Amino acid sequence: MSRHHELKYRTITAFQRRIGNPVLKRLPVQTLIETTGRTSGLPRRTPIGGRLVGREFWFVSEYGDRSQYVRNILADPRVRVRVRGRWHTGTAHVLHEDDARARLKTLPRLNSAAVRLVGAGLTTVRVDLTG
Repeated sequence: MSRHHELKYRTITAFQRRIGNPVLKRLPVQTLIETTGRTSGLPRRTPIGGRLVGREFWFVSEYGDRSQYVRNILADPRVRVRVRGRWHTGTAHVLHEDDARARLKTLPRLNSAAVRLVGAGLTTVRVDLTG
């Protein structure tokens, strides 16, 4: 990763961790993914944007495997997703082979624009909902 991209990554993730995520997690309409911390074993909630399609929830991680929640998914794919204020359980699949840029065109515009703007290493995630 270039020096510019590394600085951008550190700046964006610091903002998200300290300001963006704590505020967004409190909004009742915000979509969240809850993973299990791969080291702590504690539930970790992260605001995301995506779309429910039947019994699947699709979203794109802006930093792929560098995102902590993606690392948690790779360690334990059992997740919960809050969509429109309702929690669903499911199994997450990190789809490295999927065209994440094309996938963003099928997801909500505002979130997709933000992911394209700040992201590097975009990766698609599909959650198969079971409950």
